[in-house]
Amino acid sequence: MPLSAIAYVSRAQPDLSAERLHRLVEDAARFNKLAGVTGVLLHDGERFLQYIEGPPDGIDSVYERILQAGSHIDIIELGRGRLGQRQFPYWAMRSLPVDAAMLRQLSSSDWSGFTRALQGDRSAPTPVDLLDQVVQPALHAG
Repeated sequence: MPLSAIAYVSRAQPDLSAERLHRLVEDAARFNKLAGVTGVLLHDGERFLQYIEGPPDGIDSVYERILQAGSHIDIIELGRGRLGQRQFPYWAMRSLPVDAAMLRQLSSSDWSGFTRALQGDRSAPTPVDLLDQVVQPALHAG
């Protein structure tokens, strides 16, 4: 089955509370599970970076829902493409806090392909490698 992925960055609405964000992520996880989509939502308190992956029809329905959401504005698509396999199959959706510097680094990276660096090549980490550095500690924490 072919897989697709989309990464985007956006700005949180100023009145988005931690409680509302938690409810949105839980709701997204339920919807994504039905659509066969996995992903992660990073936030620094003001901005979001989200990466989603799954079957093309599932990605289309989830992304349309994201575009219509009232919780964020100024959505900028960083990359969209096909995948050979899921990069982050762990969660239907998980929200993780990151510092603003990491979110800036990720959002200014070249998302033209959803690949990882060659084994052992730490000199040129891809955005997916950087995202994995954020996700891995959370994965092991539960």
